[in-house]
Amino acid sequence: MTENLHVHAFRDDALGDLDATGVAARIASGEVSAREVVQAAIDRAEAVQGVLNGIQTEDFERALEKSNAPRRGVFSGVPTILKDNVDFAGLPTGHGSAAFTPAPAPRNDDFVDQFLSTGAVPIGKSRLPEFGFSASTEYPDADPVRNPWNPEYSPGASSGGSAALVAAGVLPFAHANDGGGSIRIPAAACGLVGLKPTRGRTVANSLDKSMPIRIVGQGVVTRSVRDSARFSAAAESYYRNPKLPPIRLVEGPGSTRLRVGVIVDSVTGVPTDDETRKAMQSTADLLAELGHHVEEATLPVGEEFMRDFKLYWGFLSFALLTGGKRMFGPTFDAAKTDNLSRGLDAMYRKHMIETPRMLYRLQRTARIYARMFQKYDVVVSPVLSHTIPKLGYLSPAQDFETLFERLVNYVAFTPINNASGGPAISLPLHQTSTGLPLGAHFSANHGDERTLLELAYELESARPWARIQDPS
Repeated sequence: MTENLHVHAFRDDALGDLDATGVAARIASGEVSAREVVQAAIDRAEAVQGVLNGIQTEDFERALEKSNAPRRGVFSGVPTILKDNVDFAGLPTGHGSAAFTPAPAPRNDDFVDQFLSTGAVPIGKSRLPEFGFSASTEYPDADPVRNPWNPEYSPGASSGGSAALVAAGVLPFAHANDGGGSIRIPAAACGLVGLKPTRGRTVANSLDKSMPIRIVGQGVVTRSVRDSARFSAAAESYYRNPKLPPIRLVEGPGSTRLRVGVIVDSVTGVPTDDETRKAMQSTADLLAELGHHVEEATLPVGEEFMRDFKLYWGFLSFALLTGGKRMFGPTFDAAKTDNLSRGLDAMYRKHMIETPRMLYRLQRTARIYARMFQKYDVVVSPVLSHTIPKLGYLSPAQDFETLFERLVNYVAFTPINNASGGPAISLPLHQTSTGLPLGAHFSANHGDERTLLELAYELESARPWARIQDPS
């Protein structure tokens, strides 16, 4: 891959090439002002938006106003963006859908208040596929979000807009959330760090609370482990779930050598592709070189799990499409949703009698998942079953059956953490033969984000990830 395929906005300005921690330190020292940093982010956004298309709604003027006196916090004055499926007072929440016309939100979602407690300054809302159902940020009748490592490729999803902007250097970090891999998948596709927290770790939004199984975790995508660690600690200082062990601030690798299980193939029966298999072997070799005990492991669930998760996927679409006018207002028209949303709804309707058994089995996944960690401290797998596809491969303009089969086979590793509530992190340890990012996926027991972050620090030091701004 040649350098001119990369689309990034890194330059010699107030942001430089620093992560959020570095930018916050520059602001705190007085070396730069928060306003200068936010203006730099706006300038960078305008430079690449025409290609990457990661921003849904701009809020530049308000961001500059807020930067004059940013809230105190670990990322005070650092520019960021909120994903367009959470409410941020004054901006519409479109959920990536053309099926309704959203009105400005009257108030912040609960998690947004937690997020803003870091002192970060949002410059707007980032794009996602319709209702976050897909693993690629594409639309039937609109331009897709593009991957800054190569604009012909998908940036992942559903937090694709956030990931593209962070990878391209527009922002040091961004809000993301994850209902089936939506933090970890775009992190893997765009060469970022993406931590999905344990269920209940962060404040839940009202829509999350309404789900019979709370699969959505709120978090961020970052370029450094320390940013993910500092965000986790800051979020915990705002709200600490007493049912979970504290994370506290993780500032470096742990000393304990871990028992690591390695899983290469998913429950779908479709083999992982060769490049991804080689990357997993390289990950296992690196862990062994660092002194961890590494052995082959097997997933504690089988094909039945994927059947149940697919049905739950359909159930969520059914709930949104049938309750759309109540949730999104009188302009909602289910007929204007995309092929994926309508296909999921139709699939669920055919099998809705299975709902009670499906919910029971998915709820039981938490106990099954926890048993895996009686033997291992961490389980490693691919984030995705094959390398990043080109745009169009997961387009919602194609027929539902083709698209859904491709999606299920592609994302087969990440949903178990959503159903079970267990934490997981995607790390950009590898690249494909064409120079695209290729992530590795690390899972731990409920409440053990600390181990994941300590291991992430160790791996970041042992094998620093590629930077988009460096020559290929």
